[in-house]
Amino acid sequence: MTAVKENNLPLRKRSLLDRFYASFLMTFTREYDQLEQIRRKNNYNKNIPSVAEPTIIDTNYVEIKGVKIRYAHHHNPDKETLIMLSPLPQSIIAYSPIWKKVTEQFNVYAYDLPGFGRSEGGKEFMTFKAQGEFLKDFIETFEISEPHIMAPDIGMPSAIYYTGTFENDVKSLMIGDGPAIDPSTNGSIIEKLGFSNFWQFLIGNFVGAGAFVEVGNRVGYVNYVPNEYEISDYIKSYDGRLKSSIEWFKRYPESLASVNPLLEKIEIPTLLFWGENDQILPVDNGERINERMQNSTLQVIENCGHFSYQDQHEKFSDLLNNWVGGDYKKMTRESQI
Repeated sequence: MTAVKENNLPLRKRSLLDRFYASFLMTFTREYDQLEQIRRKNNYNKNIPSVAEPTIIDTNYVEIKGVKIRYAHHHNPDKETLIMLSPLPQSIIAYSPIWKKVTEQFNVYAYDLPGFGRSEGGKEFMTFKAQGEFLKDFIETFEISEPHIMAPDIGMPSAIYYTGTFENDVKSLMIGDGPAIDPSTNGSIIEKLGFSNFWQFLIGNFVGAGAFVEVGNRVGYVNYVPNEYEISDYIKSYDGRLKSSIEWFKRYPESLASVNPLLEKIEIPTLLFWGENDQILPVDNGERINERMQNSTLQVIENCGHFSYQDQHEKFSDLLNNWVGGDYKKMTRESQI
């Protein structure tokens, strides 16, 4: 296994056309006005980044079964091992606000899911099943034992498929803000991307990566303003490959059907997290998933949008550190009573 360093320069920015397309799409997004009201209440200023001097994540590439995957590893061998899966329309760079605190506590691996972020991969990876199978390949490649898995957004069903299907030694799951239950309660963005041929065609063929990222910003945050380091990486992640990524949404209904039956099968201690103001996949999804899982607890993060690992990054990093640092053991003991 050979790792290859990444060069992140030059930075990419959103254009005026990107912002125009995003504004156009917001006119068809029923939740947008409500999110704007919350942002005004929070004195949100989209021109001032929440973290002006970001923690730079040292990323590398490794080939796994013929696919070039971007990952990061902070070696901390005497600590608990944590695997972090990337979100959409972002990448593992989205973990920059929590990276320093998390890597001080744990032996951390993070990777961009194949076909997302800066990892290679095509339509063959655009199902929850394929991503869950790849998680198995990643763990075997790095010979990871007894990990905890933190997986928001598109990473969430990957983690559920893996732990619900394959024999594993995962210690705990921390998952949320993602699809897993059928029927799913969907915001209008998911309705468009997952169930509308028109919107799938429009966004996959005519909307650029910058506009795609800007749409995510406008529906995913009520507090956090990403900086240029983050934005640049997200744009590079999807530049010229949105059509392939949209395939994940085209196969959304069949993918939900593949993970929905697994919810009751997972006995691993599971912390479900959900942003109170998530308008992409509302908190109702987390409540219903929590009712069906055998050994789970739900943490609703107040005043928080879909991207909870950024939107309330200080609270989220505390939640993550406490869970992996020992709170998961309480769930283990409770399940044995």
